[in-house]
Amino acid sequence: MMIVRHAAHRDLDDIYRLAQRAGETGIGLTSLPQNRDILAERITRTSRTLAGLTEKCEASYLFVLEDTSLQKIVGVSAIEVAVGLKEPFYNFHVAKQVHASKALNVYKTLDTLFLSNDHTGCSELCTLFLDPEYRKNQNGKFLSKVRFLFIAAFRTHFEERLIAEMRGFSDEKGYSPFWDALGHHFFDMDFAAADYLSGTGQKIFIAELMPRFPVYVDLLGAEARKVIAEVHPHTLPAAKVLMSEGLKYQGYVDIFDAGPTLEANIADLRAVKESRVLKIKITEQVEISNKQYLVANDQYADYRVLLINNQILTTDILLVTPQQAQALNVQERDEVRVLALEKMENN
Repeated sequence: MMIVRHAAHRDLDDIYRLAQRAGETGIGLTSLPQNRDILAERITRTSRTLAGLTEKCEASYLFVLEDTSLQKIVGVSAIEVAVGLKEPFYNFHVAKQVHASKALNVYKTLDTLFLSNDHTGCSELCTLFLDPEYRKNQNGKFLSKVRFLFIAAFRTHFEERLIAEMRGFSDEKGYSPFWDALGHHFFDMDFAAADYLSGTGQKIFIAELMPRFPVYVDLLGAEARKVIAEVHPHTLPAAKVLMSEGLKYQGYVDIFDAGPTLEANIADLRAVKESRVLKIKITEQVEISNKQYLVANDQYADYRVLLINNQILTTDILLVTPQQAQALNVQERDEVRVLALEKMENN
């Protein structure tokens, strides 16, 4: 059985193993570094957040996908409650400037990149990684969409705006055309080193070294211009999942690889608008549906979620097996939150 829950310190070895697997896929997943101390701190922050011991700037939730048959962690995903409140959160705003002269009969609109802190205080989806051996049976969508269901249940813990930074283009050798055309001129380090420092929280050097004036996109090489707001091929499936839940690109990109930032108002998320709260009824047999549903126990500190294909027969009751009820830590008549894995066709 596959279940999503909060990360705990007993999961550290498995999470570190996942970080090593992520490193094998190339540069770009900076929020899952191959550093046991940093990963342990991520788990500690989750525990402290659940206990109500963190300020907003430190609050974070790290989720794990567990194969309970093997007692093995095979995936992680996370939410940062509010970015940029402790250290600046930077990206580029892709904007326009007009250069015009009536006397010379010249009018030209130019794309520009402005260093921005516009997403300060937003909640952020991050740290999504699934063991390649488990990229089947909708596990990836399950692990990603759990975060939306958690936000729907506990909206008061999050901000009004939600963002997600998508990995930008780099080749199999770690070469980033955008970094080579821009960042390379301001940082005496390669793309991998700069990206790692950013992902491990050492971002202050960005403010000290990045250009404060707008960068004219036309002054960059064609290869760099082409990848602005382009999602890395390995990340494209994850981006499509987020967009299906209501996030979209609105003109902000990463300062290192120019990957797009997706964003939405939390009130507009599908999980907020469509998730339902049903009462549990435990039975030995359930009817099977061709649709799959995320089912969460809505217990803040002991959050658990299953992906099931039980047929929902009534508007207020969900039939589950004893095994499913045990996995969710619920009993007869307890309430659970339910969301269809895929958007309903008539919505």
